[in-house]
Amino acid sequence: MKSSVTFIVVDTNIVLDLLVFDDPASMRLKSTLLDSIDNKKYVWLATQAMRDELERVLSYPKISSRMAFYQLRSESVMQQFDHLATMVAPATKAAWMCKDPDDQKFIDLAVQHQAQLFSKDRAVLCMAKRLQSAGAWIHLPGHFI
Repeated sequence: MKSSVTFIVVDTNIVLDLLVFDDPASMRLKSTLLDSIDNKKYVWLATQAMRDELERVLSYPKISSRMAFYQLRSESVMQQFDHLATMVAPATKAAWMCKDPDDQKFIDLAVQHQAQLFSKDRAVLCMAKRLQSAGAWIHLPGHFI
């Protein structure tokens, strides 16, 4: 019997779209993903390295200024991340290597858990066909819904 739960992995840029930016282009994805996580249809998998990366990115001047504009604090974004994401152990290296080593942790986790990976990173998107053969799916946010 197939599980009705879908595992997802969300790269840092998409996490920013979901939890920080109020971009109209991301609203449909944001609504669908967050509702699906709240309804336990999706389980968002993340590792400590992914959490650490998000925390580091939130301190970048360009991101901090946007957070100030939206009247957000990094602590509240991290609390929301902690509420939504299910922390798991780091994945073993996948057979496929990403050109951008910072993105490899997302690839590895998606392959290990046969999860849907949400990304708009070109280095990740170019691997879509290879990862699909391993049971992982890559979604460009606008093409998901």
